[in-house]
Amino acid sequence: MHTRLADHIDASHIDASGRGELEAILRACVHCGFCNATCPTYQLLGDELDGPRGRIYLIKQVLEGQTATRLTQTHLDRCLTCRACETTCPSGVQYGRLLDAGRDIVERQAGRAFVDRLKRYVIIRVFPYRRRFALLLKMARRLRPLLPPDLNSKIPPATPQDLWPRSKHARKMGILPGCVQPALAPAIDLAAAKVLDRLGIALLQVENGACCGALLYHLSAHDRALEMARQNIDACVPYLDQGMEAIVSTASGCGVMAKDYGRLFKDDPVYAEKAARFSAAVKDIAEVLAGEDLSCFQASGHSIAFQSPCTLQHGQRLKGLPEAILQKLGYRLTPVGDAHLCCGSAGVYSLLQPDLSTQLRDGKLQALQAARPDLIATANIGCLTHLQTTSQQKVVHWIELLH
Repeated sequence: MHTRLADHIDASHIDASGRGELEAILRACVHCGFCNATCPTYQLLGDELDGPRGRIYLIKQVLEGQTATRLTQTHLDRCLTCRACETTCPSGVQYGRLLDAGRDIVERQAGRAFVDRLKRYVIIRVFPYRRRFALLLKMARRLRPLLPPDLNSKIPPATPQDLWPRSKHARKMGILPGCVQPALAPAIDLAAAKVLDRLGIALLQVENGACCGALLYHLSAHDRALEMARQNIDACVPYLDQGMEAIVSTASGCGVMAKDYGRLFKDDPVYAEKAARFSAAVKDIAEVLAGEDLSCFQASGHSIAFQSPCTLQHGQRLKGLPEAILQKLGYRLTPVGDAHLCCGSAGVYSLLQPDLSTQLRDGKLQALQAARPDLIATANIGCLTHLQTTSQQKVVHWIELLH
């Protein structure tokens, strides 16, 4: 695809990847349309501009100097950033990077309606901060009977918390606290700690860590996202210096962002080396367990439908890894149609695009429940909370099946 970015487009406003990288991404697209075949929103809406190829054209026009409109923004907002198109693309187009840059430019040019701006402001100011989010969730649980049904269903009940294992193993790994998962499902990280404890690995809680920044970054709050990334890097480097083997991620969405710190800070004279070291140490919990002897665990006999999050199969390219572990332990995995499609969670997409999100969730649940499994398992907190709002089966993080 031939392109030439407008001279007045400042690279600092279109992400740290820079003008040259954006031009290279645009030129890599041969407009074959294979991406549309696996795009969830294109399948639902059938509009060229609601598929990756059309959105690439929209971003190209803006980068070449055409003023962005609210309609341009609408089509970009509808994208889930699931990156299924990247898995499908024969030319290796890095669509996700292009989308983040395009959204940032469009946000600056088109602005937003007051209600949309207010909603995003609340999300940006609350969700990435675990204490604020925990307080909001606590209030929502108390007011649950007064809330509308659609919102009520999104609020999971509180669960009792067990004690973190006090391990004294020589092998040590770390885990960042994240933002929403400690309040929504504290049992996930606890299950990971117990599993690793049985394998002779101490999982250390990195207390000074922050949100990974993914939510902020995808909402064009890039500066805030990078601040949190720096906080996480600074919190973890001392542990790595002391021999910590890995930084474990139990949320695949966070894992994608954390593994990308090296690229985001590649031109930063202070953080480039530290960020690269940090990203190299980040491992999804499935990557950790794939290299361990799991003979001490046994399957419960339940049949499992596994929902592979987009951030796991398309973002981290770890498709099939948790499933292989579960099958090795003796679980029977039921077939899931169109497993590459997004469930509609996509961070806060379910709050910003509720209609499309609901359609995608309902389609995903139909595919997951078709073979009547005993349980549904996934690998990301967003997918878990989104699916369990209307699921007939219990939805759990797959690591909870091992402890």
